[in-house]
Amino acid sequence: MQVELTRFKVKEGKSKVVDEWLAFLNEHMKDVLITLADEKMYVETIFRETLNGNEYLYWYSVQGEGGQDVEESEHWVDRKHLQYWHECIDPNFRPVDLSTEVVMIPEKLRQAMEAFNK
Repeated sequence: MQVELTRFKVKEGKSKVVDEWLAFLNEHMKDVLITLADEKMYVETIFRETLNGNEYLYWYSVQGEGGQDVEESEHWVDRKHLQYWHECIDPNFRPVDLSTEVVMIPEKLRQAMEAFNK
């Protein structure tokens, strides 16, 4: 099981497009959740922050081993998600992976998560 939190920088001037992107994901949550099964993604959360005049998006995820990469997906919602990604995420900023120090998932829940994608 992988637990990750990664920070990505938003391209300057793309805040309104990020608004659209996040609204798109929320409005199509039923389809978004369908795509998570192939990725073996148990939990995926996006956080947003403005720091020193720069905007960042943070992805927090809890994922099983061997899941499909979103780039390999043929699902329409993933394709649209990646279009937003390429428009909004600054490729010149090296993503920052925060260190995972403690993972607190009760064993019963961990087992249920792992059984979910078998």
